[in-house]
Amino acid sequence: MKHTLFAIAVSLFISSCAPTRDAIYFNELQESKISSKTPIPESIIQNNDLLSISVSSRNTAATEIFNMPGIIGGSELASAYLVNSDGNIVFPLLGTITATGLSKRELQDKLTKTLVDNQLLTDPIVSIRFLNFKITVLGEVNHPTVLTVPSEKISLLEAIGLAGDLTLQARRDNVLIIREENSQKIIKRINLNSTEVFRSPYYYLKSNDVIYVEPNKARLASARANPQWIPYALSGLSIAIGIATLIKF
Repeated sequence: MKHTLFAIAVSLFISSCAPTRDAIYFNELQESKISSKTPIPESIIQNNDLLSISVSSRNTAATEIFNMPGIIGGSELASAYLVNSDGNIVFPLLGTITATGLSKRELQDKLTKTLVDNQLLTDPIVSIRFLNFKITVLGEVNHPTVLTVPSEKISLLEAIGLAGDLTLQARRDNVLIIREENSQKIIKRINLNSTEVFRSPYYYLKSNDVIYVEPNKARLASARANPQWIPYALSGLSIAIGIATLIKF
């Protein structure tokens, strides 16, 4: 019985082990300089995004109305605007403005032009930031999480690091990135064993990106070979052995 238990434990251990090579990032990377001219992508505004919009001009008194605090979710936030389910924000004096599908720069230009065309301000400066810039990391990471990024700049490697790094059972050659733009979901697979990741347009992430890390074959085989009842069976078997030993002596 003891030999049987030992054999089961060894088989469980072996099935859960991943090849060492599969657990290493950038297998092919040698000492070198990699030219990386990948620009930081502009996130596209989506429904339910929370934006901070501030307006300034030479006429300070005239800009005050555009910088009034708003109530979002019961909390008062300075110059906060929620993009509603129709893709619009309600801006002082200008009314309903379509925001969904635009980048921050495009919305800035749109608001600036509208303020000037309506002769509300002269030479206005509009600044916009995401208040809910977030990245979701799921799958074979040590700490699956939703990351809030105040700086609005984060790379794929930084997001994985903030999620506690990949587990030993993670596939590093097939990391999935899900991105939503223009009412479409874009699916991209990244190989972290290749230096091409540094040149990928998905190296820097956009707001609301989702990272999913798949389990490797060893992890899947372990899950199939070791149903959830096995730990309970092993515990029961250990108790039975203990009782049998006591009876024997």
